[in-house]
Amino acid sequence: MPYLIAAVVLIALVSAFNLLLTVGLIRRMKQTGGGGGASHAGPPIALPLGSPAGEFAAVTLDGEPVSQDTVTGLVGFFSAGCEPCHTLLPRFTERARELGRENVLAVVAGDDPVAVEALTPAARVIVEDDEGPVASAFRNSWTPALYLFGSDHRLIAAGGRLEELPIESRA
Repeated sequence: MPYLIAAVVLIALVSAFNLLLTVGLIRRMKQTGGGGGASHAGPPIALPLGSPAGEFAAVTLDGEPVSQDTVTGLVGFFSAGCEPCHTLLPRFTERARELGRENVLAVVAGDDPVAVEALTPAARVIVEDDEGPVASAFRNSWTPALYLFGSDHRLIAAGGRLEELPIESRA
């Protein structure tokens, strides 16, 4: 009987300690913005700066061929059911209009007619499945994700928000 009481007390103490550690970790994540909320620092970018996108060939909704050799300017990845993607859409399309449609590529993963309708007038749009060939070529596994490529087709900057990219408009 004394062993049973000791075991119950020990389990209660370990559980209380675990609870305190969990609460502390959650508070720390909220303070540093590491909880995946609106203050997230951006997507994990695997494509190294200065490198080109991997090989791919795709066709936009308008029938225009696109490959790693034609990618310059702003590239955005969006996915269906992604609330941050829908929040970014108006500002992305506004920036796309400023840069010119030929300098912007938008990749939409999944069935998202709202995103496609918003993006098509302002950008070249590719629709593909999650983890499709274009996302694979960019080593992209996060949405929204933004990439900025120079005229040499090499990555200049990447991030999850437009403010993270050194974009200049045509005007």
